[in-house]
Amino acid sequence: MTAQPFPVSEIVAAQRPHRKDAARNYDALITAAREAFAEHGAEASLEDIARRAGVGIGTLYRNFPTRRHLFESVYAGEVNDLCRVAGQVADREPWEALTSWLHRFVDYTVTKRAIREAMDDESDIFLACRESMYQAGGPLFERAQKAGAARTDLNFDDLLRMVAGITATNFLDDAQRDRVLGVALDGVRTPAV
Repeated sequence: MTAQPFPVSEIVAAQRPHRKDAARNYDALITAAREAFAEHGAEASLEDIARRAGVGIGTLYRNFPTRRHLFESVYAGEVNDLCRVAGQVADREPWEALTSWLHRFVDYTVTKRAIREAMDDESDIFLACRESMYQAGGPLFERAQKAGAARTDLNFDDLLRMVAGITATNFLDDAQRDRVLGVALDGVRTPAV
């Protein structure tokens, strides 16, 4: 399966600086922000993000004039990574491809939860991200259904809402979350005949 361009990939490409040093700083800021939002939520300190990235606060503001710009860029980057994973797993057996992608989706929901409250669900970036995510993951689910590996009485939106609902719960640790997710996915998988 060849990688498709998704609307969010164009957003990410347009935001990233072209000069090597500026691109390196931008990438470091995105990584630091992703970690800080996962740890501290939407209220993570911008000064802490700059410090984690090894840059000054002025560099952060040059790249992201407002906190919202930073939220949107981190969110778009997460969705872009999620879309890229769909292409990377697409050649696997249908059920394995779907569940591999869903495990990456679980990681994405951690960042999404932290910044969702700060973003408008109707913003252009949010809508482009949602469209890209459905274009990337939907075919994996449809392929698993056609192969007889996944139930046909639910749709991709149902599946994502189920997984997102599970990941919204506080677990003792990742192992417990993965066990609960595994039980839920057992309910999606069709029994082997």
